[in-house]
Amino acid sequence: MSEPLEELVSGAARDAGGWMGALAVAQVATSADGIIVRWNRAAQELLGYTPHHVVGRHIADLLHPGADRGLGRSLWEAAASGRGVMGTVTAWHAEGHPIELEIWASPLPDRHEDTAAVMVFAADAHAARRIRGSSAVWDGLFARSPVGIAVLDTQLRFLRVNPALERMNGLSESAHVGRRLSQLLPEVNARDMEEAMRTVLESGQPVLDRRRSGRTPAAPDRDRVWSCSYVRVEDPAGRALGVIATLLDITDEQRAQTEAEAGRHRLALLSEASIRIGSSLELESTAQELADLAVPRLADAVTVDVLDSLARGDEPGPGLAAGVGLRRLGKAPLTGSPVITALAPLGRTLVFPAGAPYTQVLAGREPFLLARLDAKAIAPVARHTSRPAKLLELGVHSFMMIPLVARDLVLGMATFYRTRSLGPFDSDDSALAAQLAARAAISIDNARLYHREHDTAVTLQRSMLPQHITPPPGIEVAHRYLPASDANEVGGDWYDVLHLPGGKAALLIGDVMGHGIAAAAVMGRLSASVRALARLDLDPQDILAQLEAALEDMAEPMLTTLLYAVVDPATGHCRLTRAGHPPPALINPDGEVRLLHVPPGTPLGVGGTRYTTTDHTFQPGSILVLYTDGLIESRTSDIDERLAELTDALAEPSPSLEAMCDSLLARLVPASADDDIALLIARTPPAKK
Repeated sequence: MSEPLEELVSGAARDAGGWMGALAVAQVATSADGIIVRWNRAAQELLGYTPHHVVGRHIADLLHPGADRGLGRSLWEAAASGRGVMGTVTAWHAEGHPIELEIWASPLPDRHEDTAAVMVFAADAHAARRIRGSSAVWDGLFARSPVGIAVLDTQLRFLRVNPALERMNGLSESAHVGRRLSQLLPEVNARDMEEAMRTVLESGQPVLDRRRSGRTPAAPDRDRVWSCSYVRVEDPAGRALGVIATLLDITDEQRAQTEAEAGRHRLALLSEASIRIGSSLELESTAQELADLAVPRLADAVTVDVLDSLARGDEPGPGLAAGVGLRRLGKAPLTGSPVITALAPLGRTLVFPAGAPYTQVLAGREPFLLARLDAKAIAPVARHTSRPAKLLELGVHSFMMIPLVARDLVLGMATFYRTRSLGPFDSDDSALAAQLAARAAISIDNARLYHREHDTAVTLQRSMLPQHITPPPGIEVAHRYLPASDANEVGGDWYDVLHLPGGKAALLIGDVMGHGIAAAAVMGRLSASVRALARLDLDPQDILAQLEAALEDMAEPMLTTLLYAVVDPATGHCRLTRAGHPPPALINPDGEVRLLHVPPGTPLGVGGTRYTTTDHTFQPGSILVLYTDGLIESRTSDIDERLAELTDALAEPSPSLEAMCDSLLARLVPASADDDIALLIARTPPAKK
């Protein structure tokens, strides 16, 4: 059994009215001569009459008493004749007041009779005009808004789209209507968007700024990004009728935001590089710091190779015409990566011929970027190595080779590999890698220069120390020189043993208060001066005065501490003079250890000091220990504690003076000395039996 016509029409009208708002639409059916035959609930609510009061009456009877009844009859006659009419009339409400109505009347032909019934829709004219005004605003916004707008039904099918959305999607409105987003634009993340719209339909809560991205027919070769918002549309009863979607193209803003974020990322990485890379002046550490910093924020795997000659401590070679040898000093991650496992291990020296890509990039001194690694791209290097093909199998899809260049000197190469789905390396990545490599190259070159200066200073220092000490008869000596671990600390410590007239010996130890090659040079001049002055058999205080004058003659004098002792082996008599130097220690034959009291004086170079000499007499077989401050100074202990440690160490029996030197250094000096150390130990002749 079919539904009554009135209920069908009422449901359709109710749905239509729901889209427009709360507009009550009355439905009235009349016979061909205008007699009311149906009267629905909305008509009763609009005019106040029940069906019992109006059915059977002529519809013109409902007009306002002052209205032109001829107009009403002519309208129905026109409708009955099959033309359909619309207009505005004034009706009489059941409560006795006029109400202006907009009416729409159309004939309903009867299949069994030639006459036709008339269906009349009526609504409050004031409400209709208000809704039309709202609709005009909506239509204007819909047509002219630069924001894409779409109306979708509860099945998420397009009902209507505005011109802005047509332009965004590159499709006409007719192409949209009746189809879903996932059917229409598969190149965007449509399923995510439809899921968001379903959530809106179910919950009633709007979704704002959901990002849609991808490509549309409007720009098939370019990815774009849209900000989408979804709001549920409801009828007066709160039923969901569909969704209104608004879309704003934010591609440029997103790109600017992405570029700004990438810029912040690059700055953060470079800032961290300035702290982490080159923290130690060691080639291996610097190379590894570069690799560790770049993984995973820039690449998935990184290797850092330095010229083999440089890694051996030699100067970089003259050129690359005959190829190049590179030693792998940095690699990240160290474990857990198939790509890293396939690459040469740390410490391996790799030799590349002149025509190899590595050699060519080093010779050109410019970054090499291969955005997309494929079989065609690796073909030119296949004759040199099979490793690129292996990397391709392991998922490497993009890589960069960045030369390490500092002060116009090629030092090595950093290679960056990418396997993740982040997309290929681009020019910005290459520029960032080049900046990181430049920082590492400067640090590597600093390490090279540091080691070169360190070696030079040590060589100079050692060359100026006495190569072969031959003490006078009766005196046994042992000595050590230990350079500092830092090149800047090498330089000024020295010792010497000199023959004096009468079988006496001069024992001296000094420390130029400076570092590096300059301090070593000053030390050499002072050492030569002392040797010349000692031959004159001057008193110790006079020798120090002459050295003071020699320092004043230098263009860049340095302060120098000195301890000068003249020992007579035959008598045990000793004369000691000190110029700001640590006090000597004496070990008596019975094992007692004490620091000798000698006026400290001031370092040479201060000026205005009159040095004094102290006389001591040693027992036969006594041991005199002279040392520089590097042996006893410590950043964690005060000088008195360290001097106590020295005397405790000397109190331990040693089988020989050589063993005593080794024992002192092992006990008092850390593995990495902060300052260079000179040590001189002398023993007077034992008692005759």
